[in-house]
Amino acid sequence: MKHFEKAIAAAVLLTVSAASWASPGLTPQQCNDYPFTRLKTEVTHKQLMNELSELEAVGYDPSANDNYYPSDLMAAQKKLNAEYRRDCTASNGVPTAQYSATP
Repeated sequence: MKHFEKAIAAAVLLTVSAASWASPGLTPQQCNDYPFTRLKTEVTHKQLMNELSELEAVGYDPSANDNYYPSDLMAAQKKLNAEYRRDCTASNGVPTAQYSATP
């Protein structure tokens, strides 16, 4: 089981690293795919799993048995918000997607 978890972690890291080298900015569609952007339809299971994987990619561990919840989740959300602002905000400060993150 540990090998499976390591393989998943490696895959996530490779995906994140490859995405960061792919292009300097994201398209509006990619920005709208961020987990916390306002949706026009109901949330799907796929979107929830995407949000969880994004949070895990920035350091959140939902399986951690510790006393830091919800501060560890909030810290991961803050990192994800910073990535969104960096990737999806035009140089004039106007978001390129419908942003509705909560701090």
